[in-house]
Amino acid sequence: RGGRERGVERVEGGRGSKIEEGGGGGGGGGFFFQAEDGIRDYDVTGVQTCALPIYERGNKVIEAGPSTPVSVLGLDGAPQAGDKFNVFEDERDAKQIATKRAQLQREQSVRTQRHITLDEIGRRIALGDFKELNIILKGDVDGSVEALTDSFQKLSTEEIQVNIIHKGVGAITESDVLLASASDAIIIGFNVRPMGKARQIADKEEIDIRMYSIIYDAINDLKDAMEGMLSPVFKEEITGTAEIREIFKVSKVGSIAGCMVITGKIFRNSGIRLIRESVVIYTGELASLKRFKDDVKEVAKGYDCGMQIKNYNDIKEGDVIEAFQEVEVKKSLK
Repeated sequence: RGGRERGVERVEGGRGSKIEEGGGGGGGGGFFFQAEDGIRDYDVTGVQTCALPIYERGNKVIEAGPSTPVSVLGLDGAPQAGDKFNVFEDERDAKQIATKRAQLQREQSVRTQRHITLDEIGRRIALGDFKELNIILKGDVDGSVEALTDSFQKLSTEEIQVNIIHKGVGAITESDVLLASASDAIIIGFNVRPMGKARQIADKEEIDIRMYSIIYDAINDLKDAMEGMLSPVFKEEITGTAEIREIFKVSKVGSIAGCMVITGKIFRNSGIRLIRESVVIYTGELASLKRFKDDVKEVAKGYDCGMQIKNYNDIKEGDVIEAFQEVEVKKSLK
């Protein structure tokens, strides 16, 4: 509703709460508030202050009565959705209270800062491959920031912990980039962009800034990145088998197995198992792989070859040499 002109007696001690970010009737970004007892003059919301330019449905008003939603411009910071605010006649009183609240907030942040415990150290040592992914999250509105925060934290696993070390509403600033540099974090922006020299500093510090306009794209990209951080699983793959047909004793060298490749391929760099009567009696690696007198990298099925097992000579005709390799398999988040 329209208000009375300044100089006319007004309601004392107006208060209310912030609803959401939005546009201001006078241009530029603003915040939507729900008045409870009437607002005007100087505002304190959390630790932010401003001399109130108030807009209702795009029209500037002098004051807003109870239960009146209005848009407010001029705050020196971005409050969180649900923050309560109070109104004062004197700007000095408003700033004094805001400064005191900011100090208390900093002290509380220090007191509640998470410190590593002996239990946590033990858990990480036992786990071995524990990793952390630090994220700085900036968005255009509180709703998007909170939705992304919840989704990112749900991606945490036993091997990778997702830490949202800072989140807020507004553009990506230089301080965000410096924090990311100090904490080895990535920056994710949702419908916001770097401002000022933030992009230049990020390029210089090699900080990864990802910007999205669709929540699911951000979640899927982060999930893919986390899967890349997972320690790979190695799966054994049998590449081929060969049967020992003849044994050659060479002085100062040892026993050379004359073989026929029965299945697959035998590679020079493969691991091998010596199998006798279906029982594995030795696992090791090849010292040499030859075709006639030439060293070769592989021998295919149907060809004969000469093999020497490294540091092992107890071989017999009829033994089977099984070649295998360790193949890396990408893990996925469960």
